[in-house]
Amino acid sequence: MPNRLAAERSPYLLQHADNPVDWLPWGEEAFAQARAEQKPIFLSIGYSTCHWCHVMAHESFENPAVAAVLNRDFVPVKLDREERPDLDRVYMAYVQQTTGHGGWPMSVWLTPDLKPFFGGTYFPPGDRHGRPGFVTVLNAITRHWREQREKILAGADEVVAALRSRSRGTVEGPAREVAGQPAPAETLPEAASEALTKAFQYFHEAHDSTWGGFGGAPKFPRPSTLNFLFRMAALQGRKTAIGVEMAKMAVFTLRKMAEGGLQDHVGGGFHRYSVDEQWFVSHFEKMLYDQAQLAVSYLEARQATGVEAYAWVARDIFTYVRRDLTHPAGGFYSAEDADSLLAETVGRVVPDEPQAEHGSSGGFALPHKTHAEGAFYVWTKDEIDAVLGADAAFFCARYGVKPGGNVEHDPQGEFKGKNVLMQRQSLAATARDHGLDAPAAGEKLLGCLEKLRAVRARRSRPHLDDKVITAWNGLMISALARGAQVLGDRAYLAAATRAAEFIRRELCDEAGGALYRSWRGQRSGVAGFAEDYAFLIQGLLDLYEAGFEIRWLQWAERLQAAMDAQFGDPARGGYFNSRADDPHVIVRLKEDHDGAEPSANSVAALNLLRLDWMTGLPGARDRAVKTIEALRPQWTAMPQGLPQLLCAIELVVDAPRTVVLAGDPAAADFQALAAVVHEQPGPRRALLCADGGAGQQWLAARRPYLAEMKPLGGRATAYVCENFTCRAPVTSPAALRAELGFSGK
Repeated sequence: MPNRLAAERSPYLLQHADNPVDWLPWGEEAFAQARAEQKPIFLSIGYSTCHWCHVMAHESFENPAVAAVLNRDFVPVKLDREERPDLDRVYMAYVQQTTGHGGWPMSVWLTPDLKPFFGGTYFPPGDRHGRPGFVTVLNAITRHWREQREKILAGADEVVAALRSRSRGTVEGPAREVAGQPAPAETLPEAASEALTKAFQYFHEAHDSTWGGFGGAPKFPRPSTLNFLFRMAALQGRKTAIGVEMAKMAVFTLRKMAEGGLQDHVGGGFHRYSVDEQWFVSHFEKMLYDQAQLAVSYLEARQATGVEAYAWVARDIFTYVRRDLTHPAGGFYSAEDADSLLAETVGRVVPDEPQAEHGSSGGFALPHKTHAEGAFYVWTKDEIDAVLGADAAFFCARYGVKPGGNVEHDPQGEFKGKNVLMQRQSLAATARDHGLDAPAAGEKLLGCLEKLRAVRARRSRPHLDDKVITAWNGLMISALARGAQVLGDRAYLAAATRAAEFIRRELCDEAGGALYRSWRGQRSGVAGFAEDYAFLIQGLLDLYEAGFEIRWLQWAERLQAAMDAQFGDPARGGYFNSRADDPHVIVRLKEDHDGAEPSANSVAALNLLRLDWMTGLPGARDRAVKTIEALRPQWTAMPQGLPQLLCAIELVVDAPRTVVLAGDPAAADFQALAAVVHEQPGPRRALLCADGGAGQQWLAARRPYLAEMKPLGGRATAYVCENFTCRAPVTSPAALRAELGFSGK
C-alpha cells in the first residue's frame, strides 16, 4: 500500500511511494508527529537520478525488516534536495563538519525541533567490512535516545550554535555584531589583487598537465573555475604570458573532457563526473546544470582559440538538451539517471527469489540486479560490429573499443565485456590508418554515430526527472543566449525565449513578483530560493544581450528587487539561501562556495554590476560591493573556493566597457556588428541596443546618454563607451573590431 509520498509531485519522492517505510514529506505533519510521539526524525535527502540513493533504497528502504525498525522508532521523512536546496545545504554543512565528507543519499537524525544530532551518507543494510550497517546504527540511536536524551538535545543545541557562528557574514544574526566590526586592513583592490594571484597559483599548481582538470580522481567538471580562467586571461591579455597560461589550462581541460567518456559521444551532453583521472569512466547521470554551464565553457573556448571543434561540442550539448531535456511548452527538464535497465532483462520477468549483491548483505535479502549504472551508454564490440559492419574497425580504432571490453578497473563488475567510448586516437590518425582524407573520415564518423544513436534509442532509457527547476532553467537560458551570440544561430535564441516565457507563465506570480522553485504538470507550492532568482536574472540579462527585447531587462529589474527584499542581508550584505519567513529552517546560511553550481551570492554580485551598467539600477553597485565584502573572509583565505565571485571582484575594481548598438536588431548590418562583439571574450563588457523605439526610451530614462544615440547614414552604428566617455561611432565590423582591440578575423 502506498505511503504518504504518493500524493507528492517530486519524482524522487514518488520513487519511494511504494516503500514499506512510512515516509512523510517534509512539513508540519511530520514535525507534529515527532513532537507528539517524542521520536527522533530520520531525514533522508537525495534526488531522483542519484545512483547511491537507488542503492540504499533497494538495500534498505524496500526491505520490510529495515522498514519495521524505521517505522517503530523514528518518524521517517523524505526530502528532494532539488526541491529544497536551502535545507540540503544546512544539513550537508552539519554532515560535512561532523564526518569530514558529504554526498547523497544524506542521512540525518533530527530532534523533533529539527536540530541534527547524528548524520552520514550511504549506510549498507548490514554490518560489513568493519563498518556498522544501517540497522545497527538505527538501534544504537534508539538506545541513546531513550537513555541519554537530555545529552542528545544539549548536543543538538550546540550544533545549531556552531552552524550559526561558523563564519561571520555567512549566517543570520543580530545586526549589532556589525557595528563594532573593524574595517578591513586592505582596500578592496588590494585584497582583490592578492586573491586573484593566489587563485591563479592554486589552479596552476593543481592543474593536471596530462589529463586536464584540477586535482586527482574523482574529477568533476567545475565550470566556475573555467569561467575564472577565461575571464582572467581576457583581462591579462590574450598574448601575455599569464593570459596564455590561464587560457591554456582551461582549453586543455575542456579538450580532455570532450575526448573522454565524460562526454556522451553518441547522444551529446556530459555526464556528472569521472571516477578516474582520465575523464574515462563516468558517473553516468546527466544534469541540466552541467549541460548549461559546460556549453558556455565550450563557447568561451571557441572565442578564446577560434578552434571550431569547441563550437561543435557546444552544439552537441544544445542538440541533446533540445531533443531529450525539453518540455513541449519550452521549459527544460532536470536530469537523466545514471542507471538503466540491463539489456538482458528487457522483456522478461525478473524472478521473485532474492539474491545478495556486493557480497554479504548482513543477513538481508536483496533483489536480483535488473539495472546497472551506464547500461544505456556502453557497448560490446559485437554490438558495434553488428551495427557498423565494414566501418566498425574505423570506429573502434577511434574510440578504443576492445573485444573483451576496455574498462580495466571495474570493482563492481558492471562493465565486464563492455566498452566506454573515449577518443583514443585523433581523427586525423584514424583517417590516415584507414586510407581516408579528412573530409571523408569526418563524414564516415558522423554516419557511424548516427547509426549507433538510432540503435541505442531502442534501448531502455534511463529515468528522466521531468521537473522544471527555475534556477537550472535560468542557467540554460544563459547558455542558449550565449550560443545565439557566439554561433549566430537564431534557433538557440528562440529556444531560450520559449524557456523564459515558460518560466514567466508557469513559475512566476506576476502580481507579487515571486518565483516558485519547480514545476511538474503544475507549479509546486515551494517558493523560489536565492539561486532561482540569481540564475534566472543572469539568464534574462544574457537573453536581452542576444535578442535585445527590453521586456527581459524590465523583468530582471523586478526580480532583483524581489530578491533583495526576500533574501538580502541589509546589515552585512549578501543573500541568504532561504527566505526569512520559513519557520522550519533552523539557520539561514549564505552560500559561500562555487561548486557544481555557482553560489547565488557570486551570480548576484555579477548581476548587480551588470544591472548598474545596463540600466543604472539605483544602489546596484553598492549592493554588489556589500555582497563581495560579506564574503571577504572566504575569498581572501581560500579564493579558489569562490572563482565565480572572483570574476565579480575583478569587475568592481576597474571601469566597465559598454557597447551600444544603434539600429534595428533584426537587420543584417546590426547583426554583423553584434557578431563582432562576441568574436572574442572581451573583459568588462555590457551590450545595449538603441532601437529608436520603446526599448531605447526605457533605457534612456535610466541612462540619459543613450537618448541621442542613433544610426549614422541609415546604417547600424556602434558606440563604445568607457570611463564615462564614448568614442567616435563606427558603422563597419572592421572598425568595431579595431575599437574593441580585437585582432583581425
